[in-house]
Amino acid sequence: MNKYMFLAIEEATKGITAGDGGPFGCVIVKGEEIVGRGHNRVVLKHDPTCHGEMEAIRDACAKLGTFDLTGCTLYTTGEPCPMCFGAILWANIDKVYYGCNVKDTDKIGFRDEIFYNMTEEKKNIFQTELDRDECLKLYDKYMSIQDKVNY
Repeated sequence: MNKYMFLAIEEATKGITAGDGGPFGCVIVKGEEIVGRGHNRVVLKHDPTCHGEMEAIRDACAKLGTFDLTGCTLYTTGEPCPMCFGAILWANIDKVYYGCNVKDTDKIGFRDEIFYNMTEEKKNIFQTELDRDECLKLYDKYMSIQDKVNY
């Protein structure tokens, strides 16, 4: 067994034993050093964004003092959901290894698959552009700031 996946499994086990949330644990590695750890804390924190990957990304960013995790590899017990996958991309993580896939996760009662299957048409049912001109003014204001970080 891969030593980092073993640690992700340990992290998930810690979380489910404590009743923090589902069986999802994650570690982030840079070189040979573990820079981030997390497990699902959705139940504990009453926050649907507290997936194992999100918690590990937050931990790694805090430890490294950056929002850019270039050069890092993420190990997680379950295939990242679309939210976590987006965060992984935003963080510039180089590689992801996962244990169980979306169908495995569906079998234990999680609904990740519906988010993967959401089409543009379905998105438009509950997502509508509003007050674009006013929001464009905000963007213009942001663009006028010197020394900003676009990320």
